[in-house]
Amino acid sequence: MDITLIRHGKPAFELKGKAKAREIGEIIRNYDLSGIADEAPENAKQRASACHVAVCSDFIRSLESAKALGFSDILLSDPVFREIATPHFKQGALTMSVNAWGILLRCMSVLGFAENGESLSMAKQRAQIAASTLIDMAHEHKSVLLVGHGFVNYFIAQELLARNWVGPTKPGRGYWEYGVYRYRAI
Repeated sequence: MDITLIRHGKPAFELKGKAKAREIGEIIRNYDLSGIADEAPENAKQRASACHVAVCSDFIRSLESAKALGFSDILLSDPVFREIATPHFKQGALTMSVNAWGILLRCMSVLGFAENGESLSMAKQRAQIAASTLIDMAHEHKSVLLVGHGFVNYFIAQELLARNWVGPTKPGRGYWEYGVYRYRAI
């Protein structure tokens, strides 16, 4: 029984330039609506072909990535597998690079900031639900592929490891990178 957590392909929307605080929400929405801009590498396709079923988030980049990996039928597309929703402000004129905003807002979410997004504790709770869903699917289908997102895949991996699954601490941060988790019976 195994679960593969793979990060989606490179998004077609690039996070670059400068933005005001009040513009970040729109940038996040555009990013979340984007598809992918690259092809799946052979090693990712080979790993995906070893899986019996695929699940993904309901974001376009996740769905397109699952198809690029060879899955025309996706067993489940669910918001529980979405990337952690970046909290942000609805107003403000402070201008910084989009990357600086990303770092600042992620750090603030660790400290509990969740305005218009999700705090770290909320994300971890969702990852517990996602891990339970994947484990149930692995019991039924033996080998499951989740085409997910960087941060949420990490938290799902932590949850799997805590539940006697064996695999890497980090499932892969780069696009198309993955980690394979196998159940270890006690």
